[in-house]
Amino acid sequence: MKQLILILFLATISLNVSAQSKPKMYFTDTSGNDIFIAKDPVVVKFKGRYLMYYSKQMFQNKNDGMQGWNIGIAESSDLYNWKKIAEIKPQAAYEQRGLCAPGAILRGGKVHLFYQTYGNGPKDALCHAWSADGVNFTRDETNPIFFPTGDWTNGRAIDAEIYQYKDRYFLYFATRDKAGEIQKQGVAVAPSSTNFKKDDWQQASNNSILEPELAWEGKCIEGASIIKRNNKLYMFYAGSYNNMPQQIGVAVSSDGVKWKRLSDKPFLANGRPGSWNSSESGHPCIYEDDNGDTYLFYQGNDDKGKTWYLSNLKIGWNRKGPYIIGE
Repeated sequence: MKQLILILFLATISLNVSAQSKPKMYFTDTSGNDIFIAKDPVVVKFKGRYLMYYSKQMFQNKNDGMQGWNIGIAESSDLYNWKKIAEIKPQAAYEQRGLCAPGAILRGGKVHLFYQTYGNGPKDALCHAWSADGVNFTRDETNPIFFPTGDWTNGRAIDAEIYQYKDRYFLYFATRDKAGEIQKQGVAVAPSSTNFKKDDWQQASNNSILEPELAWEGKCIEGASIIKRNNKLYMFYAGSYNNMPQQIGVAVSSDGVKWKRLSDKPFLANGRPGSWNSSESGHPCIYEDDNGDTYLFYQGNDDKGKTWYLSNLKIGWNRKGPYIIGE
């Protein structure tokens, strides 16, 4: 009897520790058969509710992890508890191998979504669509709207991020070097009057605006997310490839093109062994709520990418820049 009581007691402790190790927001997509994956979040508040767009996987291909992706949509009333409400599935010919990694902006009573084709290697490019309800999207007839050119890139564009600053729209993206080994950040610009069509976008630089240099950044910088504070732009970015581990850094700019790191260490590191994000804390989305509060959404897992979950942390600001408040 004493042994049974001890076993039950230890089991209770184990369950409590497990529950405590999970963050307040702990969301994944469970609609695929035995697939628990949600990645690459972006959040907007539209018509009274929070909407989160994210990458999800419909099926898994052991030989090619770039197959089977589309975009999920979830809603929330508090930024912590999310319910999936819809999906954006491949529709146009250029999306047939997949689409994912959305960025979003509100303009003219619509959600404008910027996303990438996926599964085409160096030919993946950025696309644009819009919606009056945040769920049903109309594709831009000029898609794909952007891919980079020049000796510094292999022509690939992924991880779209859109931000308006000083009468221009900045379209941030990740690309790779000619060998396809080093992932790095680039940016294109369009005038404030743009309708986001293909002809409106021009490269703001014929080189990378941020590429891996620090040891923890490995061979990859991707997933830029932008916010304005202290009359400057701050870029939250993912350093190193998935599960290497991927961690989050911050850079600052006064013009949106030239960037300087705030630190040589990650702003948000992967978790300790045994934690839900021990394999990585990656692909950030910095979101500003109506009241000015800011939240850092990000992806993590503890099994080297067999699953992926999304969470967030509240972020504070001072003269030096951002700092983590917590859940």
